[in-house]
Amino acid sequence: MTNYEENIEVRGARVHNLKNIDVTIPREKLVVVTGLSGSGKSSLAFDTIYAEGQRRYIETFSAYARQFLGGLERPDVDKIDGLSPVIAIEQKTTSKSPRSTVGTITEIYDFLRLLYARASDAFSFNTGEKMVSYSDEQIKDLIIKDFNEKRVNILAPIIRSRKGHYRELFEQIAKQGFIKVRVDGEIMDIQKGMKLDRYKTHDIEIVIDRLRVSEDEDSVKRLMETINTAMYHGDDVLMVIEHEKEATRFFSRNLMCPSSGISYPNPEPNTFSFNSPKGMCHVCNGLGSIHQVNIEKIIPNPDISIRNGGIAPLGEYKKSWIFKQIEVIAERYDFKLNDPIKVIPEEAMQVILHGGNEKFSVASKTIGVTRDYKIDFEGIINFISNQFKENGSTSIRRWAKDFMDKIKCPECGGSRLKRESLYFKLNGKNIAELADLDIVELAALFKDLPSQLSEKQFRIAEEILKEINARLSFLLDVGLDYLSLNRSSKSLSGGEAQRIRLATQIGSQLVGVLYILDEPSIGLHQRDNERLIRSLESLRDIGNSVIVVEHDKDMIEHADHVIDIGPRAGRHGGEIISEGHPETVREHHTLTADYLNGTKKIEVPGERRKGTGKSIVLKGCSGNNLKNVDAEFPLGKMIGVTGVSGSGKSTLINETLYPILNKHFFKAVKKPMPYKSIKGLEHIDKVIDINQSPIGRTPRSNPATYTGVFSEIRSLFTKTPEAMIRGYKPGRFSFNVVGGRCETCQGGGLRVIEMNFLPDVYVECETCHGKRFNRETLEIRYKGKSIADVLNMTINEAVEFFENIPKIYRKLKTIKDVGLGYITLGQQSTTLSGGEAQRIKLATELSKKDTGNTFYILDEPTTGLHFEDIRVLMDVLNTLVNKGNTVLIIEHNMDVIKAVDHIIDIGYEGGKGGGQVVATGSPEEIAKDKKSYTARFLKKELH
Repeated sequence: MTNYEENIEVRGARVHNLKNIDVTIPREKLVVVTGLSGSGKSSLAFDTIYAEGQRRYIETFSAYARQFLGGLERPDVDKIDGLSPVIAIEQKTTSKSPRSTVGTITEIYDFLRLLYARASDAFSFNTGEKMVSYSDEQIKDLIIKDFNEKRVNILAPIIRSRKGHYRELFEQIAKQGFIKVRVDGEIMDIQKGMKLDRYKTHDIEIVIDRLRVSEDEDSVKRLMETINTAMYHGDDVLMVIEHEKEATRFFSRNLMCPSSGISYPNPEPNTFSFNSPKGMCHVCNGLGSIHQVNIEKIIPNPDISIRNGGIAPLGEYKKSWIFKQIEVIAERYDFKLNDPIKVIPEEAMQVILHGGNEKFSVASKTIGVTRDYKIDFEGIINFISNQFKENGSTSIRRWAKDFMDKIKCPECGGSRLKRESLYFKLNGKNIAELADLDIVELAALFKDLPSQLSEKQFRIAEEILKEINARLSFLLDVGLDYLSLNRSSKSLSGGEAQRIRLATQIGSQLVGVLYILDEPSIGLHQRDNERLIRSLESLRDIGNSVIVVEHDKDMIEHADHVIDIGPRAGRHGGEIISEGHPETVREHHTLTADYLNGTKKIEVPGERRKGTGKSIVLKGCSGNNLKNVDAEFPLGKMIGVTGVSGSGKSTLINETLYPILNKHFFKAVKKPMPYKSIKGLEHIDKVIDINQSPIGRTPRSNPATYTGVFSEIRSLFTKTPEAMIRGYKPGRFSFNVVGGRCETCQGGGLRVIEMNFLPDVYVECETCHGKRFNRETLEIRYKGKSIADVLNMTINEAVEFFENIPKIYRKLKTIKDVGLGYITLGQQSTTLSGGEAQRIKLATELSKKDTGNTFYILDEPTTGLHFEDIRVLMDVLNTLVNKGNTVLIIEHNMDVIKAVDHIIDIGYEGGKGGGQVVATGSPEEIAKDKKSYTARFLKKELH
């Protein structure tokens, strides 16, 4: 009998390429599922175990709730026993909202808001003085103490520094029984106040009472009534002025500056939220940045005339209302539309750019008749700004955005919060300053904070501080010490996002849960790997089961149980070829075991390439955490850019070097991070960035469409005799065009079930059964195969099938060469991993004829790759470099780093402790550097 308390039993799993496998997974252990890329690891972990866990969870809902969710299809498995509640921590789950930050995802920022609302001190943004607030009783006592036996005016402020005549306001005040007001420092009758200049800025207060302050009972009673009335009309603020004296004292139930009288509402957590109207900056609406029109983008070349398209958003002259207006402006300021823009009078350009409203007359020089004109022009800059802010059309907003720069909000300085929120401080720092610190600095500050707080503050803050400290320590444990709380979640890599979710789960302290993780070591330097493994072990030790899909050698060796799936990928995989303790797995003759034992390994090259002798030299890079970095990229070599997570690798390469090259060769608009100079661009003729973003975001895109091979295949089908008789054109064989496709699913092969508050689920179309095409189209056959059969072929099968068609064969062969022979031609892009998408892009570029002068940039191409896949990939990349091209790889994997010709190591730490070039040179030279973290691990690999 099986003990479900000790094991999860999976029987007869047949999802995707799994071959009816049975597997026993021990509970409350760290289990690593490994194997070649495409062997079936994710099919077992995510598409079988997690999918069944999610289905069972939904079945616990009421029938009423389930009707909104639709039915979740049961994975193709006979049975799964001993399954706990399942949480999947994947890489694709971060929010792309600009309002989502590390602080909001981890909930640390929510605790910070609570801390500031309860324990911070408020300061005046006018004078810097500490704000005070009083109860009515305290106000009465202070007035008696400071003004005893003196005559005073008690006033309620109602207008602060605003323009207007306020006639209706004065009439309203008079109806309430008040006789006097104080306007701009002068007490007067209400009737006189009604004659204000509406264009001047005014301060207005109601004179609530004139009285002599005394301690007798009647006077105190009158004073209390006056305070109440003043507070009611003055929005919880009152002013006291001694008779015939200038000095004013302010009192408020809210927080108030004792000198200037400005007051803040009492703080609440939303006062510090950039997602709430109570806290967000009113200029950028809590985003921290705004889009501002760039005049250089509107007028890229002032030597061109307006008629010839000198104003980029308008293009060349055409008969339209906007050009008619510009002709009127030209008449007014005496210039021609054929004149170069640089000679047009400055006043005229101001009107063209910023708008104007004017009537004028011009006497004709020939017939002496005077003509009247009217300028009523919005201005190009205002027009673009308004289209960006108010137009509902995405394409028009995108058009407007092309003429704008994203800049830090001038009002809040990028802090996202309104001014008042930034003047609440703890230990001299406001909440935005804390959110700007990296996790290491923040953790140190919070350790020290209790000693800086007063006893009352500490009593209030004690429990909140415990929560914050715990969450910060979890982030440190998963190697994210270089992030800051205000880092946008959009800018996080898949590995970083996954580790944040892991830290959040450790913080939740759930017990008895099955966690499934997808390569959490992605983007993590070997130095931080041990901390990650310790975090997973702590998750296991509190009573959870942890399944990790992983290729990392350290992770495999630390596992309690390893499941090796293979023997190969795709249709040649899907079997359990080895399982047990890591030592047991080592004894089997599998590819994984061979690499663990050292029987097989990725060899260190016998000699490093000399390169072309030319290089690209980039100087003065200072984006993000880069500290005025100079970097030299030798051409004709394989270059590795290394360093701990957050050290500045992506900023240097993806945010500085690539945008510069892309702009130079392809006129791209992405602005590079700040740098001083770049030399050597003439030595290369193009740049290609091969990143891990999906090749498509819908099931309609697939490797065949992305690489362009599907167009050739469709043309081939139109040349078959049957297709020619029927007159079928290539569109007939496209699942995106009406005619040949199945209309039930509109060529998708799947129908979408919207899951509302869960991810959408795709189910097979019941009409075409996933074939995508209608019956007539499927009747056309080439060598006995329909177009649907071809899309269902693996790349390996397709290479043999099309070996006599050179155009198709060449493209398919390159996909096979990068190790993707196991995927099918029509595999939906949504089911491809980041590493697979990256290799399809690589194959697409390889199938093009290269010039031998191309600069390739790859960001962690080993993501999702088994040791054997990395060997295949390195062979492909070496082929590229051997032809004279330059390949630059941002990487942490030692098998890749030891095989490159030149290393640029960035460090020393992540975040503010990084941003410097630690060492450069060949792997052998780097290994000798005592300061480099990479050197420590590289040394082991080279010996």
